[in-house]
Amino acid sequence: MTEKTDWEMKAANLLKAELKRKGVTYAQLVEKLAAIGVDEKEVNVRNKLSRGKFTAAYFIQCLDAIGTTEVRL
Repeated sequence: MTEKTDWEMKAANLLKAELKRKGVTYAQLVEKLAAIGVDEKEVNVRNKLSRGKFTAAYFIQCLDAIGTTEVRL
C-alpha cells in the first residue's frame, strides 16, 4: 500500500472541504453524481476521498455535481 502524496492529500482535502462548505454528505454526493450520469456507490466515494486516489475528471464531476464553479487553492 502506498502512502498518499501531498498532492493527493491536497486534492482530497479540497474536495472534502467543498462538500462540507456546501453541506453535502457522501450519500447526497452519490445522488448528485447520478443526476449528471456518473454511477457511483457511497462506499467508493468514501474510499476515493480517504485514499486521495481519483482522477482530475472525477474531481471536476464532483464539483460540478454539487454546484461549485470555483475553487481556491
